[in-house]
Amino acid sequence: YCSYDVTSLIQARSVLGIALGNGWFRGRLGWSGGKALYGKELAALAQLEIEFADGYVQTVGTDESWTAGPSAVLFNDLYDGQAIDARRISDAWLELGFSDESWTGVHEAELNFSTLTPYIGPPVRRQEELPPIKIWTSPAGKTLVDFGQNLVGWLRVRVQGPAGTAITLRHAEVLENDELGTRPLRSAKATDRFILSGGSDVFEPTFTFHGFRYVEVDGWPGELTDDALTAIVVHSELQRTGEFECSNELLNQLHRNVVWGLRGNFLDVPTDCPQRDERLGWTGDIAVFTPAATCLFDVDDFLRDWLQDLAAEQQAADGRVPPVVPDILKYVERPKNWPIPDATAIWSDAAIWVPWSLWWAYGDQQVLADQFDSMAAHIRRIESRLSPEGLWEGDFQFGDWLDPTAPPEEPGLSRADNGVVATACLYRDAHILRDAATLLGRHEDAQYFGTLAERTRAAFNDHYVRPEGVIHSDAETTYALAIVFGLLDPEDEQVAGKRLDELVAKSGYHIQTGFAGTPFINHALTKTGHLDTAYRLLLQTECPSWLYPVTMGATTIWERWDSMLPDGTINPGQMTSFNHYAFGAVAYWMHQVIGGIEPLEPGYSKVLIAPQPGADIRWARSSLKTRHGNIAVSWSQDDGEPVKLDVVIPDGVTAVVQLPGSEKREFGSGPHHVS
Repeated sequence: YCSYDVTSLIQARSVLGIALGNGWFRGRLGWSGGKALYGKELAALAQLEIEFADGYVQTVGTDESWTAGPSAVLFNDLYDGQAIDARRISDAWLELGFSDESWTGVHEAELNFSTLTPYIGPPVRRQEELPPIKIWTSPAGKTLVDFGQNLVGWLRVRVQGPAGTAITLRHAEVLENDELGTRPLRSAKATDRFILSGGSDVFEPTFTFHGFRYVEVDGWPGELTDDALTAIVVHSELQRTGEFECSNELLNQLHRNVVWGLRGNFLDVPTDCPQRDERLGWTGDIAVFTPAATCLFDVDDFLRDWLQDLAAEQQAADGRVPPVVPDILKYVERPKNWPIPDATAIWSDAAIWVPWSLWWAYGDQQVLADQFDSMAAHIRRIESRLSPEGLWEGDFQFGDWLDPTAPPEEPGLSRADNGVVATACLYRDAHILRDAATLLGRHEDAQYFGTLAERTRAAFNDHYVRPEGVIHSDAETTYALAIVFGLLDPEDEQVAGKRLDELVAKSGYHIQTGFAGTPFINHALTKTGHLDTAYRLLLQTECPSWLYPVTMGATTIWERWDSMLPDGTINPGQMTSFNHYAFGAVAYWMHQVIGGIEPLEPGYSKVLIAPQPGADIRWARSSLKTRHGNIAVSWSQDDGEPVKLDVVIPDGVTAVVQLPGSEKREFGSGPHHVS
């Protein structure tokens, strides 16, 4: 339940009304056509509390004295859109003493009040308005509108025409063959329909949302002008905290794409995509993206709210963290060859990785206390699935999902061995749980998980690492995880780093990793002394790479490295999205290595300022609003000249500053210049 301060709306005599939409509760969810998964009947529970000057509180609540009636909304669904008939719009119900024979009584619905919990996350709000940048007629004679940005929300429509005229708006992210590219939407109609009253009408379909850049308009009376349509950007109310800019404009656009990808998918639930018949809280996406998210926005309350959903679903599933939260998959029919998976590496690891990332970003230990039982239950579940050798293998795994070498219809066929990936993730899980238990004073738990971590590390090295340092399956992802997670001894880590560097060079500095390896590969290269390779990988513009979509005009992060092929056609797979933030996890590396801001202690109470210039980047600026205040870094370097660095450190924060080739220096609060 949510609470609002509505004092400014209350008059001496007021009318209270509620408009109900289907939403997640009764609308369509998932790709199998399921609807009304949580219930078939819409209901509302509301309570207005008015406190008078003398302390008396008047309470007005929903009960059987209320009445219910029709509205102008004919249809509403998150996937399919909304229909509004302006001829049915009436404000008569706002009048005191209103009575209409088309309005009926209501009945009381059953509800277990013990299930009500306070809402933690920020509300969803209108955030921005964008005008069209182009209106034209397609080769097929369709009227198309381009808003210049792949966004999430709806259109505000201002129109006047004959009563009964029907206008249809169809939304999509891309064009294909100069027409609206709707195939990636699969079964989602993403279509709004407005029926005119005959006067001046304004429509906003607030019971749906669309992921789109382009709109096809049909039935418009007269000439469609720029001022008739406005794109309304909608997402959860999040404060922007991090900024990044550098001398390479392609990287700047990549960073903007990451920001817009977050905005589009942080709409009450951290979704995988905002446009097709899915839009679900996939755990793997947010598990790898949370560190980057914390560099861009204050996502603390947003993700804490979702973590409570995760813990509730996990408790209902005997400790298993489902691949989507809320878990609608338990309600829908699935193909026989796609059973409900047990715990899965990275996806289920969101139970541990997300709260740990929030702890490091914001320094509030409460998130670990709140989620510790959930975190521990996940590891216990994994333990029950381990082989006699202590390896996490044999179960279904998503693995290095969307490895670019996998066939379009088989996104899970990665080169990285699933057992290597999963066992590496188990080590990281146990290591984090040991540290979390220590922080919370749970010493027996700390000892238990510490022992599990060391046992897993030994098993990983015994079974997956050959004497010459080659890791089983010899793929970029396996080396990246082993290096970043600390699974290798120092001499093996250097050998692994050298091999990773060789593999990246062999690929022509093209991305060869999926969901598992991509967030960590540049960190692994940097850690083992291959910074130049990390930059070459980041700055590659040929497919597959981070910058290839940028060269193709992308304004958000794509689901696949080749969601659009070089010839402008859409990837032939049945699963492709042009707004999917997971691969945007690289922004975390950009903020730390190019921008130069890295936490040394949780909450940035102690911070490392150590930009590492590379490639042709001559300057960069980054900043982050922490709980202590704003940290700002700006550096520049001319040919043959030393790096010039300006830093602003807030009160209460200690900064360790290190430039390439120089010793570390410690600074307190205030502005500082170093070269």
